[in-house]
Order: sequence, then structure tokens, then C-alpha cells
Amino acid sequence: MEILIGLIIIAVGAFCQSSSYVPINKIKEWKWESFWLTQGVFAYLLFPLLGALIANPGQGESLFSLYAAHGSDTLYAIFFGMLWGVGGLTFGLSMRYLGIALGQSLALGTCAALGVILPPVIKPLMGKALAEGDQLTTAVIVGVIVTLLGIAVIGLAGAMKSKSLSEEEKKEAVKDFNFPKGILIALLAGFMSGCFAIGLSMAEPIKFQGSKEIFATLPATLLVTFGGFLVNAAYCLFQNAKNKSWSDYGKTSLYANNIAFCALAGLLWYSQFFGLSLGKGFLKDSTTLLAFSWCILMALNVTFSNVWGILLKEWKGCNRNTIISLVVGLIILVFSCFLPQLLRNAGV
Repeated sequence: MEILIGLIIIAVGAFCQSSSYVPINKIKEWKWESFWLTQGVFAYLLFPLLGALIANPGQGESLFSLYAAHGSDTLYAIFFGMLWGVGGLTFGLSMRYLGIALGQSLALGTCAALGVILPPVIKPLMGKALAEGDQLTTAVIVGVIVTLLGIAVIGLAGAMKSKSLSEEEKKEAVKDFNFPKGILIALLAGFMSGCFAIGLSMAEPIKFQGSKEIFATLPATLLVTFGGFLVNAAYCLFQNAKNKSWSDYGKTSLYANNIAFCALAGLLWYSQFFGLSLGKGFLKDSTTLLAFSWCILMALNVTFSNVWGILLKEWKGCNRNTIISLVVGLIILVFSCFLPQLLRNAGV
């Protein structure tokens, strides 16, 4: 029962993340760099900080002293967070050229696989011991392969969509649709975004003594998102200067609307990692699902992003075979979330 609760919590967080780009459509008269920086303050700093503070059981140890006691782990987490920040920037471009559904599917699919496989490969190379949730068992590897299969089927549906629609229909669904460019950017975004999981794994020892298991990874999450914020903020400020869009921040009449929707987008985005921490607390009795939890989150992110893609009519005008391929891919992704535990129960 606890495993089911954990999976449901992760699913809720994934749904929130997949919905986080919807409020951005309500932002008025701000350039991309202005609203991206503003939502980043909420998504990468304020809400992660609140989560890290919630994890403190109040036994006299501050967040600063916790990080100071784990100096090298803290720096590693920030470093991989900065690499993830590059992935976050290109992630947005992947949706610009492919749409929410296909852009998130390919980027998050790559991120899902690498986020599970890379930590147990990189940590020993850096002299770090593997944690319980880093073990690559046969069940976990099979789960990753099936997840990638689901992503591949959705990618096939995207290619079929690109081939079957006219240029006018493509632009109607996604204004800047560009399949070849979008594919390359999405793969780069997925590779760099997988560094988030590496950062979390490197910071695994950073936990408050006496912290509840469901909140244990939240201080580490703040370090990784802080690293990502540094990269995103630098790029956004550069774009403000390049595009002379500093005046966006002076449009005080838009503050109530734009800051509210940026905050909502940030809250929804951060919910995926808050939910991941809570969900892993309920998966503690299953080392297989702990190791596979990152892949579960990304697979569900892809699933829900395609639901939004359907609701936003990004697949409008596609033929029957394209829609069937999309649905089959989504079914495979949902099945992949349960597969490792089923294999473990079967003795694999």
C-alpha cells in the first residue's frame, strides 16, 4: 500500500510539472527572458528554499551549517545543477520548436534514462560511494529500456505528425515548429537535464539529522536548483541587455498578473521534486523503485505533457495512425512505472 501511495504522490508532482507551462501563457507584455527569470526566482530559489526549511526538524542545526558540514558534496551538487541549468534553457527551446507534447517527450525521455544510469557510473569515478538508491539491477535496466521504448514510439508519432501535416497546419499547432532543429535541441536538453539526478545523488549525504524520510532530499534539491538558477539568471540578464528589455520590470501595472502567474508556474514546476522526495519516503522498502524513481517521474512528466498537448490541440489534424502511435507510447510509459517492481516480485 505504501508503494502505491508513493507512486501516486510522484504522479501528482509530475502532473503539476507538466502543467507549469500553462500559466506562462497568461503573462502579458513581457519578453521571454523577463518572465523566465521571474518564474525562476520562484521555481529554483524560493520554493526549494521553503522545502529545505521544512526538512529541518528544528534540532539546532541550520541549513547553512548543514551545507558547510558537507562542503565537497555541496559544491558537486551546485556544479551539476549548473549543468542542468543549461539543459533547462534548451528545454524551453525544444518546446518552442516541437510543442509541449513532443518537446517534453523527447527531452524528458533522454533525461529519464541518463538520470538513472549516470549517477552509479559517475559517483565511483569521483570517489563517492553508491547509495542504496543508485543500484542498477536488471529490473531497473529493463525498466529504463521500456521507458525509452515508450519515448521512441511517441517520437515516431511526432515524426508521423511532421510528415502528414502541411506547413500551415504545423504552424497553427506550434508557431515555430521545426522538427530537425527541435530533435537536436531536445536531445541536448535531455542529456544536460539528466545532471539534475546526478546532483541529487552526489548530495545524498546532505540530510538533517532526525529529518522525516519524506523530506530528506529537499536540502539537496535546493543546491541543484540554485546551480541551475545561476545559469538561467545569467542568460536571462544577458538577453535583457541584448534585447533592451529592462523596461519589462518597470511595468508595475502588470505586476499583479505577471508575478502571480510566474509564481504559480514556479510552484507547479517545483512540485515535481517536492513530490519526488515525499514519494521516495514511501518507497523506502523497495530499493528497486528507489533506484528507478527518477525514471518514473520523467515518464509521468512525458505522459501528462502529452495530455496537455492533446488539450491544447497540438495533435490536431493528425491521422488515425499517428494518434494510435501516441496512445501506444503513453501506455508503454505508464506500464514502465510499474514494471521494475513487477520484475523484482518475479525474482528478476
